[in-house]
Amino acid sequence: MKLLEGKNALVFGVANKRSIAWGITQALHEHGANVGVSYAGEIFEKRVFPLAESLNLDFVEACDVTSDEQIEAVAIKAKEHFGEIDILVHAIAYADREELVGPFYNTSRKNWNMALEISAFSFSAIAKAFQPVLRKGASLMTLTYYGSVKVVPSYNVMGVAKAALESVTRYLARDFGPQGIRVNAISAGPIRTLAAAGVRGFKDLYRRFKLMAPLRQDITIEDVGGAAVFLASDLSSKTTGEILYVDSGYNIVGIPDEYPE
Repeated sequence: MKLLEGKNALVFGVANKRSIAWGITQALHEHGANVGVSYAGEIFEKRVFPLAESLNLDFVEACDVTSDEQIEAVAIKAKEHFGEIDILVHAIAYADREELVGPFYNTSRKNWNMALEISAFSFSAIAKAFQPVLRKGASLMTLTYYGSVKVVPSYNVMGVAKAALESVTRYLARDFGPQGIRVNAISAGPIRTLAAAGVRGFKDLYRRFKLMAPLRQDITIEDVGGAAVFLASDLSSKTTGEILYVDSGYNIVGIPDEYPE
């Protein structure tokens, strides 16, 4: 059974075949959605277009989310192409990886502003631009991480940005609720993506995660894609403003049964 037959979806943040955004794109497409994708800029173009072609996606647009003009331009093109949007996915985050080391208090003002703008404010900016294009009953979603609520080594300003993003999710859920539009976030466990490569010590964190999570299982982009299908479908029609954890239960653990070496 295809849960998204007849629905139009647009996924922001596809970078390569290992990105969570691509896992979500594949899952939405598999369940019948008519999917378009957006990528950050020219550096990703040669990776994204072949991926889009592999699924016969005919809406592929670059977008610098620090530009309201570019966001608005993509919204206009999406309206012309799709008519209305049922599913909008924000899978965008960025911080200077050189500052994701050492004490958090060394975060520069420049990196703070950049991380918060790209990783959190952009969700609100995209939602605003697409508001006239969203069909009643539409689903908006974003991607967050456990470092938003607990201290994670070398996550630093990204943890603050994700905390802001989760708050943005709740406020947008309030704003869009009267239109019958829901807004949620998926908090995924560690996955070996391009973004994760920028976090110092990620390999050790990744290894320890599997040993400490109740399910003792790694997280894949397919796992996150499945959760996205649920949030995009009518099965979640009364779920909004929520953070859905896809992390093998890691977030529930206070003290692990044993500490991995």
